[in-house]
Amino acid sequence: MNGDPSTPYSRDLGDELRQIREQWTTFRGRKIARMLGWDPGKVSNIEHGKVRASEIDIIQYLGRCGRPQSFIENFLERYRSAFDTYVVQVPDSLRTMAMAESTAEKITSYDLTYIPGLLQTEEYATALYVARGVLSQDMIEAAVRFRIERQAILRRHDRPQCVFYVHENALRLKVGNDEVMEEQLMRLLFHTHVIRIVPAASGPAGVLLANYVLWEYEKRGSVAYTHSDLAKVFVQDDIGVKRCKSIFARLDALALSEEQSRSVVADLASRSREGLGDRRLHLA
Repeated sequence: MNGDPSTPYSRDLGDELRQIREQWTTFRGRKIARMLGWDPGKVSNIEHGKVRASEIDIIQYLGRCGRPQSFIENFLERYRSAFDTYVVQVPDSLRTMAMAESTAEKITSYDLTYIPGLLQTEEYATALYVARGVLSQDMIEAAVRFRIERQAILRRHDRPQCVFYVHENALRLKVGNDEVMEEQLMRLLFHTHVIRIVPAASGPAGVLLANYVLWEYEKRGSVAYTHSDLAKVFVQDDIGVKRCKSIFARLDALALSEEQSRSVVADLASRSREGLGDRRLHLA
């Protein structure tokens, strides 16, 4: 793990501690360290999720931040699994995923049914949430906003290296109207990342049981991730990560080249444009 035993969840909870300190006190890291009799490096390491704090450490830290006992007990319950190599979260918990994603050096993903969230247009994401009928309108707006905000990592000067394996089914599944699909497919043609289409002709070999993501970092262990409507699962266990890497190695052999993939997307975008043109002509 390159000397850094942290996990996405430990970094998430460590950052939550930092936010609590900044929101509820005027203390800087060095000041709260002096108040607790700690080395300043200990506060930094805990807030960055690099070391596991003891329960006494958490109680003292949050107590100095003026948090009530009920809050401290709730935080401790979550913190006990912070460094687990397998972490399961409810589907609407998004913070850990966003933090893991935003600090990755390389992101590799596979999607069978939909365009990857990092590549979705606002209209596509909205139409997708509406069609699924799971969230209220307010929740849909918040979810779409969060999804679009996540995409800022692709515009950074130090953006991660990204490879998106997308099954052909995801491209052909119509989400929204022809205009939404055309805009979405055109978005895929103008990018700074690599998209590889897994053709339907690959048969069952290209149809995996779940969506997968692999986050790789320069100075910490890689993290494999998958999700469903029931749960989000973060895996930092060596065996699990190795299995995820083997999945992407198989996909690399099955998928079309980047040039071939762009041709497929361009062809489908052209068909969407033709469908949109036919509809406008009919309405005229």
